[in-house]
Amino acid sequence: MLVAGVDSSTQSTKVVLCQAEDGAIVASAAAPHPDGTECDPEYWWQALAQAGDGLLSQAAAVGVAAQQHGMVALDEAGQVIRPAILWNDMRAAPQTRELIAELGGPAEWARRTGSVPAVSFTVTKLRWMAEREPESARRLYRVVLPHDWLTWRLGFGRPGTAPVPDSEPVTDRGDASGTGYFSPADGQWLPDIAEAALGRPVATPRLAGPAEVTGQTPDGALLSAGTGDNMGAALGLGIAEGDVVVSVGTSGTAYAMTSAPAADETGAVAGFADATGKFLPLVATVNAARVLTVTARLLGTDPAGLSGLALAAEPGAGGLTLLPYLDGERSPNRPDATGVLNGITSANLTPENMARAAVESVLCSLADGIGNLADCGITPERVVLIGGAARSPAVRSIAPAIFGVPVTVPEPAEYVAVGAARQAAWALAEASRSGSGPEGPPDWSAFRAGTFTADPRPDIRERYAELRDDTAAWHERKRNASDLSS
Repeated sequence: MLVAGVDSSTQSTKVVLCQAEDGAIVASAAAPHPDGTECDPEYWWQALAQAGDGLLSQAAAVGVAAQQHGMVALDEAGQVIRPAILWNDMRAAPQTRELIAELGGPAEWARRTGSVPAVSFTVTKLRWMAEREPESARRLYRVVLPHDWLTWRLGFGRPGTAPVPDSEPVTDRGDASGTGYFSPADGQWLPDIAEAALGRPVATPRLAGPAEVTGQTPDGALLSAGTGDNMGAALGLGIAEGDVVVSVGTSGTAYAMTSAPAADETGAVAGFADATGKFLPLVATVNAARVLTVTARLLGTDPAGLSGLALAAEPGAGGLTLLPYLDGERSPNRPDATGVLNGITSANLTPENMARAAVESVLCSLADGIGNLADCGITPERVVLIGGAARSPAVRSIAPAIFGVPVTVPEPAEYVAVGAARQAAWALAEASRSGSGPEGPPDWSAFRAGTFTADPRPDIRERYAELRDDTAAWHERKRNASDLSS
């Protein structure tokens, strides 16, 4: 029997068709999304139609995982009222600061929601809409997340058809925990927070259980609850407690599965839920693989060429240090930040050192994320490196030197989509058990992986940390001076 998993990311839709029994991938396809920080959800639907053509029709069950935090705003008729604002949009930075202060400060947010909201969180977009698009705010009836919307659409129409919804959207604990108005510890929505952000009540999707069947497609395939992309990847990898996953994709993440919820008052660690009923403390960065793409373009090469250049340079990039906050940053919370290149001399400004500095900077940023998890009591027994950039020989070989521990790199696969498929197989199995009691997700084979080691280079991280902190202090002095002058 076959199941399908969908990964609707910022950049594309991927669909995998897997055997329900062991997770073996029998087919896959992908279709691109428009670039940007907001997107008409209809583009996701069209991409799903393209990538899922000939695959979804073979599946007995379908699961959808998608980018977290995106705000899909619906009116009372279920129509999308504006393009979805995505996780990587920084426009709500002022509203984020307002909300944190208004609702009791970071400690209170962490206590109630498990997280101190970053600008990416859905709740900040609600406040932005209330202040900047009052007409849209008046029309708004319900907010759903990207995976919620796609699962809902699959339940009442084939890809390519127009929506005529008459059913209630659903979501899961994992994706809901990234909204900023959900309690992972209690497993409940916090409608008062959403209302405080928008200025009036807003409807939310129904919460579904990890193995629940939430509907079916017109072709008869069962639909699972779906989840967020990081939760999907964790499920696809089959991680256990003691693993820390570092993903180097469009965004960067470092996360671990735990049995107890997290509540980090500093805001560095988001206390998310996972897709299985446990928890997924997570640190996210805005800047990751795109830093490498931009640097490769600057050097007139491609990702493979950048990797070769980086490996031709000595560790430490000849003294060059890059602060990779090219598009603002979420961890640390610096939405207005920009990139900084430090330590330039006439001798060290070479393509090789520039490439090396870019790779080291991204990995140092993610190493900071591992450190944030350690501050919450999560010490990695192993680091699992995934994401598109994990295929780079330079990233794989440099990572253990920066992280200071051996790094396991699974064979390349679309682990978010695989996780969505595994959830679909779980729902399919539960349905066939006829209510005999939930069990865990199917025991798909562990991923094949290689292990990379290197001598630790704490000096590189120390130089990076000095630039990071000096830059933060400079921005703080600049803000204080601006406040005094006004």
